[in-house]
Amino acid sequence: MRVTIGMAQMYPKLGDLAHNRDVHLDYLNRAIDQGIDLLVFPELGMTGYQVQDLVPEVALPTHRPNPIIDTFKLYSRDIDIVVGFVHVDERGRYFIADAYFSQEEIVHIHHKLYLPTYTMFDESRYFAQGNTVRAFDTRFGRMGMLICEDFWHVSPAYLLWMDGADVLLLNSASPGRGLGQADRLSSSRWVELVNQAYGSMFTTYVVHCNRVGYEDGKVFWGGSSIVDPDGEFLVHGTYFDEALLVQEIDLNQLHRTRARLPLLRDERPGLVRRELNRILQENLT
Repeated sequence: MRVTIGMAQMYPKLGDLAHNRDVHLDYLNRAIDQGIDLLVFPELGMTGYQVQDLVPEVALPTHRPNPIIDTFKLYSRDIDIVVGFVHVDERGRYFIADAYFSQEEIVHIHHKLYLPTYTMFDESRYFAQGNTVRAFDTRFGRMGMLICEDFWHVSPAYLLWMDGADVLLLNSASPGRGLGQADRLSSSRWVELVNQAYGSMFTTYVVHCNRVGYEDGKVFWGGSSIVDPDGEFLVHGTYFDEALLVQEIDLNQLHRTRARLPLLRDERPGLVRRELNRILQENLT
């Protein structure tokens, strides 16, 4: 019931698949040497964030053989992996995606649901929206994945909770904005509060891997973390610097917390469905 999780707080090179593959493999080799069970990489770790018109050149398919995807499958004999990349499907649509690799297979792919278009962001110009949010079974239990803007909306995390996810795997390419305390930006504080809120409200583990580095005037702040089902930080990475963060989690803590705080037991998804249907109907009339 104990799982050792690693978070690769890396600095990808924009548009350079070969370089970023090698960085991923370096982290994977280090993680295997350290006995890590699951290694999580940041959003678009394979490509960098500001890919824009490079999207068709850096996109990776999973419906046909691909050497980079096949390499991650091979490594997943020894370690489970979450990789962020640009995914192209059979019909030529491009998505910001995460893939969960285990035992030489892709267990699950998540397409980013919410594509921000405010302030510095313009994702929907280049990518299609994902349309599903589902938990999935792993050899370490049931998990769910969300990407950056997805977890600024409470509904995807709630749906994964209701679908049985006991571990939320969140990754991001989150740029810093605003002046906060001396050692961090105000945007990082807000993200950390959200992660703690999800841990405590949903009595789940929350694993968040964020990238570092610079692109086109943006600074990515890192600060990757794991929050336990009581909403407390188990590990919190440094800001702005590359790092391999390692933390063991105890899945028995889920049962201890839920015995004390039975929010999952008392949740009423039928009520939520009924009231959402009413709200949607009223807005259509």
